[in-house]
Amino acid sequence: MSERVVVLIVASGAAWEPEALRLLGDHPRIVVLKRCVDVDDLLAAATAGQADVAVVGVDAPGLDRTAVDHLRAHGVRPVAIAAGGATLDGGRLRAGRIGIPTVVTDDQLTTLADAICSDDRPPTVVRRPVEPAPIGPPAPEPAAGRVVAVWGPAGSGRTTVAAALAAELARRRRRVVLVDADPYGGAVGQQLGILDEVSGLLTAVRLDAAGQLEQRLGSVQRGLDQHLSVVTGLPRADRWVEVRSGTLEHLLALLGAGAEVVVDTGFSLEEDQVPDLGGRPGRNQLTLEALDAADEVLVVGGADPVGLSRLARAVVELRERRTGRPVRVVVNRMRPSLGWSEREIVAMVSGFARPSAVHFLPDDQTAVDRALVSGRTLVEGGESELGRAVGRLADSLLPALVEA
Repeated sequence: MSERVVVLIVASGAAWEPEALRLLGDHPRIVVLKRCVDVDDLLAAATAGQADVAVVGVDAPGLDRTAVDHLRAHGVRPVAIAAGGATLDGGRLRAGRIGIPTVVTDDQLTTLADAICSDDRPPTVVRRPVEPAPIGPPAPEPAAGRVVAVWGPAGSGRTTVAAALAAELARRRRRVVLVDADPYGGAVGQQLGILDEVSGLLTAVRLDAAGQLEQRLGSVQRGLDQHLSVVTGLPRADRWVEVRSGTLEHLLALLGAGAEVVVDTGFSLEEDQVPDLGGRPGRNQLTLEALDAADEVLVVGGADPVGLSRLARAVVELRERRTGRPVRVVVNRMRPSLGWSEREIVAMVSGFARPSAVHFLPDDQTAVDRALVSGRTLVEGGESELGRAVGRLADSLLPALVEA
């Protein structure tokens, strides 16, 4: 570290702030550059690249792992201030979970300057006692699944396809999680009749920020049956601002460790041209993270002239983002009255991109309406032409999942 240490501080009105400022002001090597009003102000100040250390209360609103990563990405080392006494361990545990190894308690502020001027130390690893191995054969590990992102232009029927595919995979007695990651307002919960007062996605955001997502992964899911569960999406479109960058990627990685994951995404791949100085991602970050994390992408488009025109533009746009990675096209609501054959549509799509496969789903509005009105999955609605077509899609997409 350089001879002079430049410090940012955010206390959010904590009682320790005046004493901390006095101690830092008296130290010959430390310069307090700015007292930040909140964590967003801190992140914006860190972006300027003039600070070395950020002193922040461990309970400051908005302080999470993403914020800590933002600080480190701009060369700012975080030092946390936690409450002393009976809450000492809790403060250190919270700081460790969000990636801050250096913690000073408010009853030991005289050590703050030394903590700021010292090099960063790795977090202490708390080792659990080793339990004796159980007698008998070990329990099998959960089978790792695949992440399938369902994407496509507006009005293509993405949510219907995603919900139907997830239900079909669950029918084959596979563990499946359907994730609603549409940043423009989720519809999976409404489509499946889930009365969820708390968004599963926003719950995952809060748990991830606290470093507790892995331990409490089950709490973000709503079980529909013993094989299928749902992570409900944003209750309102304007709440996309609450989702930090990297949260969805972490969630999908955890879910995919033991289940097949189907993700319903948004329609836009546009990235913000001007980054948010507070570290907040763009609105379409959820969709972009889902596509980047996916093992397979299904691009859904309508079979009508407007839908095919949008589909052609969509596959070109996605090709530029997923170079060399598999993409499948799903032509939805296919019907004879449109006047063209499946072969002609395949030729059209292949003229814009080279998908690994093109699948067709029939226009079976009766089956869709029956499922929507009852709040059930397409599988629960009984046999239908659309259900059989989704079964063939599952066969082709995940051949290892075909029932014996």
